Amino acid sequence: MKKIFLVFFAVFILTACNASTSSISEMEEIPNKVQEAIDEESILQLINEGEDISYIVFQSKGTVTTDLETHGDTLIVKLDETNQQGEVLEQHVYKLTLDPVHKAIDIHINGKSTPIDNVTGI
Repeated sequence: MKKIFLVFFAVFILTACNASTSSISEMEEIPNKVQEAIDEESILQLINEGEDISYIVFQSKGTVTTDLETHGDTLIVKLDETNQQGEVLEQHVYKLTLDPVHKAIDIHINGKSTPIDNVTGI
């Protein structure tokens, strides 16, 4: 019984070590310091706040869904647009909590790696 418990405990620890703690969520209320840093002319902007928090500002004409994926030490942020029916760009602001194991962020819009127009620190 002890051996089974030790094996279970070892698997649990290894799984926890490999789990990413990165997360993304759309902001309903944007903090003032983030709002002041937003460049209205940029379609895609990254605003860094320290080492573990970033904000992604994306202007889109449609509905946007998000997902995260990891490849080695790179965090891939997936932004997928649907229902692109208007001429007016709508601003979407996402809070990105970063795992220290990630050394790079790659943003994909509709499946394509997309360069960031503006990177700012606050």
